Amino acid sequence: MTTAIIGGTGLIQIKGLELSESKNIDTPYGSPSAGYQLGQLNGKNIVFLARHGNPHVIPPHKINYRANIWGLKELGVTKIIAVAAVGGITQEMFPGRIVIPNQIIDYSYGRQHTFFEENLEEVTHIDFSFPYSENLRNKLIALAQTLQIDVYSSGVYGCTQGPRLETAAEILRMEKDGCDLVGMTGMPEAALARELELEYAACAVIANWAAGKVEGIITMAEIEQNLKRGMADALALLEKI
Repeated sequence: MTTAIIGGTGLIQIKGLELSESKNIDTPYGSPSAGYQLGQLNGKNIVFLARHGNPHVIPPHKINYRANIWGLKELGVTKIIAVAAVGGITQEMFPGRIVIPNQIIDYSYGRQHTFFEENLEEVTHIDFSFPYSENLRNKLIALAQTLQIDVYSSGVYGCTQGPRLETAAEILRMEKDGCDLVGMTGMPEAALARELELEYAACAVIANWAAGKVEGIITMAEIEQNLKRGMADALALLEKI
């Protein structure tokens, strides 16, 4: 097994996955969000993990990110494609579109965000200048083009704490900071993958305009409708890659 797909809101299982085994792994950091689904997708071996559990019950700030990533490493995974539902901030980030982000700003707090904190021979600092694997990003972008899927090939993902959605003022601040997207699970997931030397790329499905970008409130009905459309494209892309 070399490739893993982590599914977020709207993707707790993959219909085309020919399941061979569901595996629970005990890690030094506790239990992962769910059992790892081992099988084949379009003839290729993959591991699938539902980030929020199956059913979808674990809020973003309570996900055991360290256990999730450690377990994937234990299974021999070397590449991770992380699917996530996000809000759109800037003009090009409209609902239903898929974005392959290239940068992150982390606004989360209080999460267990590193493997390098105890029993160290020396303090370890990873280079995180470019948080996503360019190799995986380029593959996703190129395959999306062959499938004629509307993918935006860059963007800054702002990771908030959740589980509440943001205020309009917070989104305005994030936009001034340079964020194009807002989500709740991009960190520390990406950094932990880098610490274990795993390639990691995100496939962000825009579920709604972020707070204050359009009149009215954000509803779950709106999010679900946009996710249904965007996740169909994301699944087609995953099957192709």
